[in-house]
Amino acid sequence: MKRIAFVLTGSILFFLIWAAPLSAGGADPNWGPNVLVFDPQMPMERIQESIDTIYNRQARNEFGSERFAFFFRSGRYQLDVKVGYYTHVIGLGRKPGDVVIVGAVRSKSTRGGHVLTNFWRACENLTVIPTTEPNNVWAVSQAAPLRRMHIKGSLHLHDGGYSSGGFIADSVIEGQIVSGTQQQWFTRNSRLGRWKGGNWNMMFVGTDNPPSGAWPDFPYTVINQTPRIREKPYLFLDSDGSWQVFVPVLRENSSGITWAGEEPGRSVPLNRFYVARPQSGNAALVNSALQRGLNVIFTPGVYHLDGPIQVLRSDTVLLGLGIATLIPDKCTAAIETADAGGIILAGLLLDASPAGSPVLLQVGPPDAGADHCANPSSLHDIFCRVGGTGPAVANCSVIINSGHVIGDHFWLWRADHGRGVGWDINRTENGLIVNGDKVVLYGLFVEHYHKYQTLWNGQGGRLFFYQSEMPYDPPSSEAWRNRSGAVGWASYKVADDVTDHQAWGLGVYCVFKEAPIVAENAIEAPVAPGVQLRHLVAIRLNGQPGSGIRSILSGKGDSVIYTRKAILD
Repeated sequence: MKRIAFVLTGSILFFLIWAAPLSAGGADPNWGPNVLVFDPQMPMERIQESIDTIYNRQARNEFGSERFAFFFRSGRYQLDVKVGYYTHVIGLGRKPGDVVIVGAVRSKSTRGGHVLTNFWRACENLTVIPTTEPNNVWAVSQAAPLRRMHIKGSLHLHDGGYSSGGFIADSVIEGQIVSGTQQQWFTRNSRLGRWKGGNWNMMFVGTDNPPSGAWPDFPYTVINQTPRIREKPYLFLDSDGSWQVFVPVLRENSSGITWAGEEPGRSVPLNRFYVARPQSGNAALVNSALQRGLNVIFTPGVYHLDGPIQVLRSDTVLLGLGIATLIPDKCTAAIETADAGGIILAGLLLDASPAGSPVLLQVGPPDAGADHCANPSSLHDIFCRVGGTGPAVANCSVIINSGHVIGDHFWLWRADHGRGVGWDINRTENGLIVNGDKVVLYGLFVEHYHKYQTLWNGQGGRLFFYQSEMPYDPPSSEAWRNRSGAVGWASYKVADDVTDHQAWGLGVYCVFKEAPIVAENAIEAPVAPGVQLRHLVAIRLNGQPGSGIRSILSGKGDSVIYTRKAILD
């Protein structure tokens, strides 16, 4: 029997036919027009042409509405896989070694080497043998994760110009990792050949062979074990050709990768998922599927929601592919969950609308208080955006009310460029509010909100890595006074009544473009034996003369007003 793959080239739709048996598991699901499924028996030049066509459309499509996923069936390919905006590269094997790309899977600059806006792309579950260049290049900034990758060579995280990333988890890089111009980077549960470089804030948690060098002489924070983590679920094809989603188990005090041997977890067949398409993406249809006990896969696209998606059942999985984007159009949240255990949300971009939202993602109701220690909910690759595609409003991007939640890579962004950007246009208050107790977050990026970027009210919180820019655009000191009347809202605020909180590797940066503002503190936290914050850095990137931050932590540490950088151990 023959398979047909439809491929877009320019504005022409053509198809490939190649000989291959259909899977024993039956016909493939209808993934929609924005998923390209590749097979190693297809002509490589045709696959390359398809990839290049999509890349040429997406290379500069920063605020466009097109979304794509490349699925690679198990086998060996000789390709140069260039990854642009809203492109998700996925190996469909059970392990990264089942799909091998000889050539490159890379993200490079389209702006003279600078990659400060290389956002919203992802790659996972592949092996790459670099041959198209001396090294594979993954030059990105925020919201561009590498997961379950095996790179049999070296990896460059920059392209010569400015860069501000990034995130790697559950991966092996056999050669040298060159961070170059990267301002910061977070690496978790991986195995490295050799790390070279570092600027302000590089963190390694549960990672084999991290770089040597002690803070503050070197910008490295190393935590030998990851206290609690569940890896992100992933789509794969079983040996009989059936589609499955693998859900890893919770791991405690772990180090290294999950896929060296047998991976503990559960495989959920695709028939237990509602496969959503953008044209069927209103909240009522998704909620109906959830009420029937199904999980949800969001195929690539932009979903305009007429109400919140409500996740009420424990152990429900919502998995986005191709940077699937949810927009609440009716003054509601995009997603609300019950105070239930084991809920998993992964791979989603939540985009505020002009109608406004009180919050884009709410995990647990305000009165949440159940104990989920044995079965925590987890949030993976959660990205939020307010503005950039046009005027938009959201009071807060993410509120976590439930306890024991695990956050695994957030980028919460009030847009500083694009359309619909201005102090009184893309209005916000906070990026993240944590009310639940014993919440742990890995790789938290929060930028440009009007008040606290992060407000942590819960007890027993743990944070591993923080990157934040204060808002660029306060028009005056008077317009940006906090609750006490002092100038500026700290980026990271631990509430005054918190007695147990620990955080490592926090970087806070400022660029006050509109006025010579001096914010009082980069970070604020109460003085208590159980509140400990380590390895803090403040940077004045640019801005009006005389602007900056007066102290790093609650009146302690040097200022960054007439100097660029200050460090507090």
